[in-house]
Amino acid sequence: MAGTSRGRRVTSGDVAQEAGVSRATVSYVLNDTPHQKIAEATRRRVWEAAARLGYAPSAAARTLRTGRSDIVLGLLPDWPIQHVLGRLIQQLTNAFAEHEFTFLVHSSAHPARPLREIWRALTPAAVLALNEFPESEADAMRAAGIEVVMTMHGAVARDLQSPLVAEEPIGALQARHLVPSHHRLGYAYPDIGRLDVLAQPRLAGVRQVCDEHGLPEPDVRTVPLELNGAVHAVKAWLAADPPVTGICAFNDDVAMAVLMALQSLGLRAPHDLAVIGVDDIPASALLRPSLTTVVRDTDAIARGLARRIVDALDHQDTPAALVEAELRVQARDSA
Repeated sequence: MAGTSRGRRVTSGDVAQEAGVSRATVSYVLNDTPHQKIAEATRRRVWEAAARLGYAPSAAARTLRTGRSDIVLGLLPDWPIQHVLGRLIQQLTNAFAEHEFTFLVHSSAHPARPLREIWRALTPAAVLALNEFPESEADAMRAAGIEVVMTMHGAVARDLQSPLVAEEPIGALQARHLVPSHHRLGYAYPDIGRLDVLAQPRLAGVRQVCDEHGLPEPDVRTVPLELNGAVHAVKAWLAADPPVTGICAFNDDVAMAVLMALQSLGLRAPHDLAVIGVDDIPASALLRPSLTTVVRDTDAIARGLARRIVDALDHQDTPAALVEAELRVQARDSA
């Protein structure tokens, strides 16, 4: 075990010399070894010496001691890393840290190194993927000794607990917010195909609510994050027979494109077209009109995912139910 200090490696022997104790005592204290009768004053002296020297136990030593790595590898699909995904990564980092695990993230965006090279180099205790990946990859990970492989969205084949997070309730909540005042809804679909794993179930939630209330199928239009394409979609919704009067957008970015298109046409929300987004990104409250949006407790999701991983590593039975998180509508001016 070693850290670094003043440009050189600091060993447990350095800590022992600084604290005036044996190396075995240092090992017992820093590793919190049970059933060792070490005076509290001695423990404090060891920790103070380690702090002065800038000593930190190595990951390799911890792996040898505990029999497993303390790394959880997070696999990001080729998605835009915007406010919400960045926030979730930070919350996952914090949630795993509470269990003394290190959360490391690898993005598959081109030209990233092949996934297999990453997990072979790190040999993590567990892998948490935000999207599905090939069954052959999951089998290879398990064969290499990676104990737990889970996916947040999509599924690893034969994994009955996947996906861990549901997206349908988001679309359903959007639609329920609009149906009391609107008799035909539209869905603003993202123009990035890689987001289908999120967009399709959200759209399914909107469809379900429309069916429950006897409304027509939602009018689905792809809305790019550029003005001309968004204007084209808005014109199509307003020209429909009967016209669409309420829009459930995939997320706040897509909702903003719809609002900008309305503004460029001399129209406004919610008078001409009501709009509701998802994620409550900081800019949503600054728009005029301000954006009504669905808020999800992503911190609860992060903690729930971390708990599932840790329980699985400890061989504890975990429920097959989805990781739950509170959803609510942040009502503003656009709907």
